[in-house]
Order: sequence, then C-alpha cells, then structure tokens
Amino acid sequence: MMGTAWIGIQAWTIRRLDALAARRAVGRGWPAHLATGERGEREALFHLRKLGYTVVARRWKSAKLWGDIDLIGWDGEWLCFIEVKTRSGRDAMAAESAVDREKQHMLRKMARAYLRGFPEKLGPEVPVRFDVMSVYLLPTGVEFELYRGVFGW
Repeated sequence: MMGTAWIGIQAWTIRRLDALAARRAVGRGWPAHLATGERGEREALFHLRKLGYTVVARRWKSAKLWGDIDLIGWDGEWLCFIEVKTRSGRDAMAAESAVDREKQHMLRKMARAYLRGFPEKLGPEVPVRFDVMSVYLLPTGVEFELYRGVFGW
C-alpha cells in the first residue's frame, strides 16, 4: 500500500497507541499539556505527510543548544523547520501566536546547528523555511492550520 491510504493506516495505528499511552501516562502523573503536545506533533506529522512533506526528523536536538525542533521536513526543494503548537480548543489567542521572538531566535540557532551537519558545499545552498503548524484537538476532530515561511533568518 502506498500514498495517503497507507498514511491513514499509520495515523490510525498511532492514534490507538496514543490513547493507550495516555491512559498509562495519567497513572504515572505526567502533565496533561505534555500529552496534548505529543499528540499534536504526531497528528501534524501525518498531516504534513499527506500534504507531500518528507519528514526527516522529529524532536531534533543539539547537544550544545537548549530546546528542540518539533519537525524537520522537505517541502519540495525547501528544508522546513516546523514548530507545532497544539491546543485542545480554539480560544481568543491563536496557537501560532505562541511562536514569539525568543522562540524564533531559538529555532534559528537550532536550524543553523542542523545545517552544520550537511556537507560544507551543500549547506549554504539549501533553501530554508520556518513553518508553524497549529493543531486543534477538538471534540469534533482534529483541525490544522499551516503557515509557511512565517519568519526568516
């Protein structure tokens, strides 16, 4: 099986595993916001794949820097560093507005660190984009809003 049908089967399986993990996490006292964020990142991963992104890293970290990049993927020729913001409802403040200047600065530093892993000749030539994906986990289902190229270097 290939294409969106296969992605759908993978997403369904992960959702079932997430439900089981969430039940076990409650017993361990894990904060609800961490479980929500984890679920949102997984939903975003499968949604981006349906949109044609090739996701190459999830929760990428650098040993020398604080923080992580939620998702890294290729959208055509663009290498995209994707910040995922998850909410369990729609409120007055949009999820994507949580990517403030401090978060943008951290993501830029992390992206530079990631690109240092590329061959020296290739790194400067890779077109880079910073995307933000808002994931809303609503009683009626999951909704997504993707903002491409939200900020630059």
